[in-house]
Amino acid sequence: MTTTDDQEFREIESAGAPTRFARGWHCLGLLKDFRDGKPHQIKAFGTELVVFQGENDGQLHILDAYCRHMGGNLAKGQVKGDSIACPFHDWRWGGNGRCTGIPYARRVPPVAKTKSWPVLERNGQLFVWHDPENSKPTDEVTIPELPGYGTDEWTDWNWSSIVIEGSHCREIVDNIVDMAHFFYIHFAFPRYFKNVFEGHVAGQFMNSTPRDDIGIGSSYDNPDSRLESEAHYYGPSYMVDVLRNYVGDRLVETDLINCHYPIDNNSFVLMYGARVKKPAGISDERANAMAQKFTDGVKVGFEQDVAIWLDKAPIDNPLLSEEDGPVYQLRRWYQQFYTDIADVTEDMTKRFEFEIDTTRAVESWQAEVDENIAAGRVHRAAR
Repeated sequence: MTTTDDQEFREIESAGAPTRFARGWHCLGLLKDFRDGKPHQIKAFGTELVVFQGENDGQLHILDAYCRHMGGNLAKGQVKGDSIACPFHDWRWGGNGRCTGIPYARRVPPVAKTKSWPVLERNGQLFVWHDPENSKPTDEVTIPELPGYGTDEWTDWNWSSIVIEGSHCREIVDNIVDMAHFFYIHFAFPRYFKNVFEGHVAGQFMNSTPRDDIGIGSSYDNPDSRLESEAHYYGPSYMVDVLRNYVGDRLVETDLINCHYPIDNNSFVLMYGARVKKPAGISDERANAMAQKFTDGVKVGFEQDVAIWLDKAPIDNPLLSEEDGPVYQLRRWYQQFYTDIADVTEDMTKRFEFEIDTTRAVESWQAEVDENIAAGRVHRAAR
């Protein structure tokens, strides 16, 4: 607190963004975008990576992008067999990081090895494991398999990405406990809201309805619809949101992915995608159009968030009301991914549950909505 002549007021505290990158699985995008026979350069974790698919083994591999021989950029080279060839001197590097051949040399130096990054292919997406301690990922912290992926029951992913400059990726994680912003930023009306943290998983359970004082722009957003959402972060950067939207007597089931990876300490790539369970009697074309429309709506929502992140102050000591949710508990949970494994404490991983009493919020927001309608003030929800 700071004291002036007539009052005390709270100062904003901020220690700055973490100087290390989070331990955990990070999604880099859709598998199909990397399976084209070409090397792909990814700027992540303050360095450069190269992703390539072996011609023979068919596997995706991730290495440091710069050749350990003379620093050539492997992402500018060619895939040759199951190796990536440097464009500078044609040194070949296998998926395990070992040099597999030097065309002009009699032998490969025994120490010729570069960094190979652990890879996971799951749910049609590519993941890379990052840990400054170079630990190996375990089954306990893996990414769950989504039911029905790859079957005719569901559409394929409708996928988008955006680069966020000037903000740390921890800003997006705060949203999982932030009930109130759904009303003011996203024009939703939370009726039930609960968080559960345990181990490497942070969950959000929310039931909501559309606001009556907005212009409806999506076929999902029937004024009489209701949405049940169960969202879980699996590790520091990959969230699966299972959505059940009830529109009259129809149920629309959607899986939303919200994920990111850091470029550096002050920028990150935000990706999101949706798939829809095909309702009975709906053509593939219609189901894909539904997924596209839903993703378009999600895009607007993320753009609304981004506008806030880029114009807000980072704050380590937020001043909270009871209805603001367990922000400090979430941040303790999140801290485990920026801490050496030996230093992770019980309060970062033990089970924690918190349900917000929405009674006051619902009464206040309903009064605001009624007043807006009476005054003819209608918000337009761009979709």
